[in-house]
Amino acid sequence: MPIRRVGDELTRFVNASFVAVVPRDHRDSERAFVRRRVVVVVTLLLGAGLLGLSLSLEPGDVRFYWCTFALAGVWTVGALASGRLHLGWARTRSEGLVRPVVQPLCVGLLAVAVFAAGAVLVSQVPPLRDAVDDVLDHARFASLPVVVAITLVNGIAEELFFRGALYAAAARHPVTTTTVVYTLVTVTTGNVMLVFAAAVLGVLVGLERRVTGGVLGPMITHVTWSLSMLLVLPGLIESLS
Repeated sequence: MPIRRVGDELTRFVNASFVAVVPRDHRDSERAFVRRRVVVVVTLLLGAGLLGLSLSLEPGDVRFYWCTFALAGVWTVGALASGRLHLGWARTRSEGLVRPVVQPLCVGLLAVAVFAAGAVLVSQVPPLRDAVDDVLDHARFASLPVVVAITLVNGIAEELFFRGALYAAAARHPVTTTTVVYTLVTVTTGNVMLVFAAAVLGVLVGLERRVTGGVLGPMITHVTWSLSMLLVLPGLIESLS
């Protein structure tokens, strides 16, 4: 394929994924908007506390399972209680509209590739490597199928809340607002690598939410990235040591 054509295809992909907004009208009434914001604040307080608690537990502690599943429940219940949520739409090459599946999947896989490349640097910096190991230890010392289930459920729940309820509750600059709040909530884990990942992922899925008008795209990207990191990163880090 000619280089120019590759460049054109890449430009179309970036435009469809992060720039060209799909038209929609999701405005809430004033009363519904205020109610949504109250529910969001309460949910944030509960969720941030549970997140910090879950990752403060020692790897292998059975309470980690209960805390993380409870956290997914908090995000999900808060999102659904806040008001209407939407799946969203994506543009096709023929300018039609479909549910966003292929584009978010590709974005997730590209994010995996970038983070995997970054693992080369991380593995050579002991403090950063230790931060990654602290997170991965929960997978190493726990049942992998259960950790996979936790990762899947929490990825979906986080997007329902942060790119669903919180995004809709933001009066201005929702992409920036959701990314900053998501990153600040992750600070409660005390893990610098999780905070960095939250910031990068928050920008990607926030832009997808802006373009598609819904949570399906962000959920697919988030789950693709998080499951891939869970399954690929431990072996990659060990091979680079």
